[in-house]
Amino acid sequence: MEQGKQGVMVAKLMPQQQNPIEQLQARFKELEAGFRAWLAKQSLPVEVAVVTATSAAQGAAIGGFMGTLTNDVSSSMPTPPPQAASLNPQAMASFKQAQALAGGPLVQARNFAVMTGVNAGISCVMKRLRGKEDVQSSMVAAFGSGAMFSLVSGMGGPNLAANAVTSGLFFALVQGGLFQLGQKFSQPPTEDTFYSKTRSMLNNLGLQNYEKNFKKGLLTDTTLPLLTDSALRDVKIPPGPRLLILDHIQRDPEIKDNRRGSGR
Repeated sequence: MEQGKQGVMVAKLMPQQQNPIEQLQARFKELEAGFRAWLAKQSLPVEVAVVTATSAAQGAAIGGFMGTLTNDVSSSMPTPPPQAASLNPQAMASFKQAQALAGGPLVQARNFAVMTGVNAGISCVMKRLRGKEDVQSSMVAAFGSGAMFSLVSGMGGPNLAANAVTSGLFFALVQGGLFQLGQKFSQPPTEDTFYSKTRSMLNNLGLQNYEKNFKKGLLTDTTLPLLTDSALRDVKIPPGPRLLILDHIQRDPEIKDNRRGSGR
């Protein structure tokens, strides 16, 4: 009896044991949900400041990691002489652009922190003001982050204002295209209402593979009461499935009533 009771106790305790990784993930989701709920109650300046700071920190971490990969390239680049800027401004600008793209961890951390922080801050403002996230808000945020990235990193030619506008427009166009692609692929496929009954019938019969045949022959739900063997043969449906479909139509009271109504 004692062993049986111990076995029951062990069985009761076993389901309570969870994977530590799952517990950590659940805890992280709870903290994230609580943080978002707290942030939504704050004023606009506080929310923008917090979102910008956290996004900048994440960007700095990513940039620092990427900077370690390009550190060898930047260290091998020669240092220009002091008089190079006055001799050839365009060449000096190109050199600064190469340094911005191949900088060390600190340089890349700064660049990515500014880019991600500004983008998140502007997105937060646009969402509060407009009440939604759309392609316009996304492009405005991308323009601001691109312009700031250009000013901080020193990319482009000697005209800082023109470079900032050009980089901002480039970032905005890229972000707008990515946003539209994301919207297109994230939307669920629309249900074809003209074939809802047909789809349900074919699924019940295990013949869902022949739905494309119905659509190819424009055999919609309204044509179900009028279906004949020759019509199904014309859309390349084999004899066996044809018999099953016609038998189902004969037995379905709803389709039979529609046939009588159409016959009148």
